[in-house]
Amino acid sequence: MESPKKSVVEPLVGAVVQGTNSSRFLVFNSKTAEPLTHHQVELTQEFPKEGWVEQDAKEIIQCAYECIEKTCEKLNELNIDLSNIKAIGVSNQRETTLIWDKLTGEPLYNAVAWLDLRAQTTVEKLSQRIPGNNNFVKSKTGLPLSTYFSAVKLRWILDNVQAVQKAVEEGRGLFGTIDSWLIWNLTGGVNGGVHCTDVTNASRTMLFNIHSLEWDEELCNFFEIPMNILPKVCSSSEIYGKMKVGALEGIPISGCLGDQSAALVGQMCFQEGQAKNTYGTGCFLLCNTGRKCVFSDHGLLTTVAYKLGKDKPVCYALEGSVAIAGAVIRWLRDNLGIIETAEEIETLAKEAGTSYGCYFIPAFSGLYAPYWDPSARGIICGLTQFTNKNHIAFAALEAVCFQTREILDAMNRDCGIPLSHLQVDGKMTTNKILMQLQADILHIPVIKPTMPDTTALGVAMAAGAAEGVGVWSLKPDDLSAVVMERIEPRVKDTESENRYSTWKKATRKSTGWVETRSPESDDYTAFSSLPLGFFIVSSMIILIGARYISGIP
Repeated sequence: MESPKKSVVEPLVGAVVQGTNSSRFLVFNSKTAEPLTHHQVELTQEFPKEGWVEQDAKEIIQCAYECIEKTCEKLNELNIDLSNIKAIGVSNQRETTLIWDKLTGEPLYNAVAWLDLRAQTTVEKLSQRIPGNNNFVKSKTGLPLSTYFSAVKLRWILDNVQAVQKAVEEGRGLFGTIDSWLIWNLTGGVNGGVHCTDVTNASRTMLFNIHSLEWDEELCNFFEIPMNILPKVCSSSEIYGKMKVGALEGIPISGCLGDQSAALVGQMCFQEGQAKNTYGTGCFLLCNTGRKCVFSDHGLLTTVAYKLGKDKPVCYALEGSVAIAGAVIRWLRDNLGIIETAEEIETLAKEAGTSYGCYFIPAFSGLYAPYWDPSARGIICGLTQFTNKNHIAFAALEAVCFQTREILDAMNRDCGIPLSHLQVDGKMTTNKILMQLQADILHIPVIKPTMPDTTALGVAMAAGAAEGVGVWSLKPDDLSAVVMERIEPRVKDTESENRYSTWKKATRKSTGWVETRSPESDDYTAFSSLPLGFFIVSSMIILIGARYISGIP
């Protein structure tokens, strides 16, 4: 029997998106920007100690392979020839830090996630070495010294993991953020894999000079990081190498963007002043500042937005980063068990209709922008006997919106021109309660695309537009119009301002919650982990024994 004839379609582009919670692979039509099919796999996070967040790098690459293969199977079922895929892009969770052995291909330690707090003592030691009148780290990188960024995570690993120390000394160790790990493996791994990154991911390491667009020797010396373990820095849109594994072998990998930069491109925020907010594990508001670095006076980051070609200009962005957004929904599911699926949060919140005076500050990893307070911790306050899980669910969604309001206010002050609307994307934007709350709390319309995965779209655009591929035009007249939904504010400004004011009050109560101690070591006294009752009983026994020995009646 003659096999069915394969469908003739426009050139296609694939996108690997490796997030904090999942890996996925999508395939887009390069002429219409429409996704044809995809596959997604949830990832495991490990929490070995308080404040520690790790991921298995081998699981990450295996999930990427699985997503690619399953998507290819779905394309075959749709009768679409895989030869139509002309390029692949890679987008990733940023800052997450990994070292592996280039001879064996084995990770030398778990990937230390961007949310991880273990290096706080390292941060404090390093901060003492920065002159008060010359913060060369921030002026070169646009970043505050924080556990958030890769350099301090890498410094901690080098100080504490003997296998990594040995591999680096012997010239076997390679450092990379997750994009580097994926590209190295997909292009051959130990058999000639390409060790590279792009400017957006490099700009989140705190080792990269965002002005010269190079690894900075002074920064590497400051953090004591050997430069020979660092990947080659490339633009966000060029051919890095070709796939050496699986059904897509031979197809060029030609796009690489950190997830938030990819979403900025996918939202087509190419003009100075355009901004987007992505609702994922965290919340990230980026505003395109064009070819100039704008440094914030209100707690925002200066970062590389994209560089879409070797010979194309670099563009920068101001960024407000919130650590916990979608992660609070996962916490309610996995830790408290008040929901079984993430989607249930909308049902509970709808039933409540209000938080009934309950406020949730999800500072599980301290507070990011605009506070940068690692000592903050999560609190739920305003509880009464009337409060139930529905109110807490509503408060959790409000928390995401209030945090966005804080960074939007900071961005408006830095830019001087308030945003007239907010473009949004990410999986959480399918939650209608969340989107209406966001419009109400910001007092401006929220505009969301009908296809929320603009991260995948953005890196597919970068890959398809690369020199030598050329199947995706980024000229303004050629860009496909994205269908948008507009959500208008429904409540009075005074009502949302009162709620926001109370939120700020609750946030102040979460700050300064813990005294700094080294989470990377367990040098507590043996007694510090014992119950108070043990001390009371043991003290009484010692006292009675002493009286008996001394003969006191």
